[in-house]
Amino acid sequence: MHSQGVCLKNESVTTGRLTKAPENFLKPTDIQTVVREHAQGRRGFIQGLFASAVAGAASASALAQNNSDNGDPNILNLPAHTTGLGQSVVTDGYGKPSSYEVNIQRRQSPGLTPTNQASVSFAPLQSLFGIVTPSGLHFERHHQGWWDIDPSKHRLMINGMVKSAKVFNMDEIMRLPSASRFYFIECGANTAVEWRNVAVPTVQYTHGMLSCSEFTGVPLVTLLEMAGADLKKAKFILAEGADGSSMTRTIPMSMVTSGEVLVAYGQNGEMLRPENGYPLRLVVPGVQGVSWIKYLRRIEVGDMPYASKDEAVHYIDLMPDGLHRQYTSIQECKSVITTPSGGQVLLDRGFYNVSGLAWSGRGKIKRVDVSLDGGRNWRAARLETPVLDKCLTRFNLDWIWDGKPTLLQSRALDDTGYVQPTYQQLRKVRGTRSIYHNNAIQSWLVQEDGEVKNVQLS
Repeated sequence: MHSQGVCLKNESVTTGRLTKAPENFLKPTDIQTVVREHAQGRRGFIQGLFASAVAGAASASALAQNNSDNGDPNILNLPAHTTGLGQSVVTDGYGKPSSYEVNIQRRQSPGLTPTNQASVSFAPLQSLFGIVTPSGLHFERHHQGWWDIDPSKHRLMINGMVKSAKVFNMDEIMRLPSASRFYFIECGANTAVEWRNVAVPTVQYTHGMLSCSEFTGVPLVTLLEMAGADLKKAKFILAEGADGSSMTRTIPMSMVTSGEVLVAYGQNGEMLRPENGYPLRLVVPGVQGVSWIKYLRRIEVGDMPYASKDEAVHYIDLMPDGLHRQYTSIQECKSVITTPSGGQVLLDRGFYNVSGLAWSGRGKIKRVDVSLDGGRNWRAARLETPVLDKCLTRFNLDWIWDGKPTLLQSRALDDTGYVQPTYQQLRKVRGTRSIYHNNAIQSWLVQEDGEVKNVQLS
């Protein structure tokens, strides 16, 4: 029904097989010994730590008392909010964060794909908790700006290898049985500048084209069945958006028939935001964000990859031998420490909670290891529940900083056995001229003055 692109090395992901990654840098049995801490040991660690902290606090409290006859006024004097009448309900009908949190916001790209409009904003990963990204802080990537489309006029067409082409309006789609699932979405160019050892300062810029939400919608396979799609002969779909770039992407039918791919209208309990594709977007778990077509207007069913403009020229991986890998859509296993991270400052030595995020486009996170010495020794971090398929996983590790320079790293392992690579391992296979799919281990240097900086280890 259409021709395939030429002069490109096709990745096996076009078949839809989501088993092991094409590049397995290490086997789980090859990685260094990891220290595991039992719950009782951790309780003893915390108890001993805070016993010391209490002793230090007592001395500090005595000193503060000597310096002030009245003690701390913030605890001794009742503030106005305890003695007065608070504000009424939100008058504009939609809640907003505290005025003290106004600095936590998406930040614009310093120059990715320059146009006359800002095309990228990065999520503030360093300021987020848990695994869900608030809709108003979700990263943005636009190819022709965003639109606020009238849902009463929006339509979705299903055509191609179907018995009867169908056109759905929003009411018809939202009447169908729905599903709600948590998934991460990551731009294929996330961490792109780090390929060339360009150390942007904060995790918001190194990894901030990453978010995670609960998406609600109709499984795409349901709509294809309603149109009478030949699910045995059809091998791929082409998804097309309604924005000015007419973004189109090939999706393997095996992903669709699994039931994971959603035609979504909901995000985090409300309708999609305009910048996230309102009123309809495609949700393709584990696959780079460009395939999550926003403002979804058409699905064509076919039997070959489509090699559309954005998968024959863009979003392809340049290899050291000069060939490009095409359809390298899967976001491989990856992790990053979000606190402490670049741009932050540790105010004093003592206890800190090392926290971060891990994810894999092929399944669940099985383990995350943290190194405090640049990869020489590793400790197993705690994986906080829930640990879900193709979703962000939060990890934490207890750490006492002694005031000396420290190199923090995290290394994720997924349930296919894939181990997140170092830069040396990744560049040995991929070279240095690539843009997309950088999933190398991130390093943060904690200096003696407490300032945290982005560094790369050779």
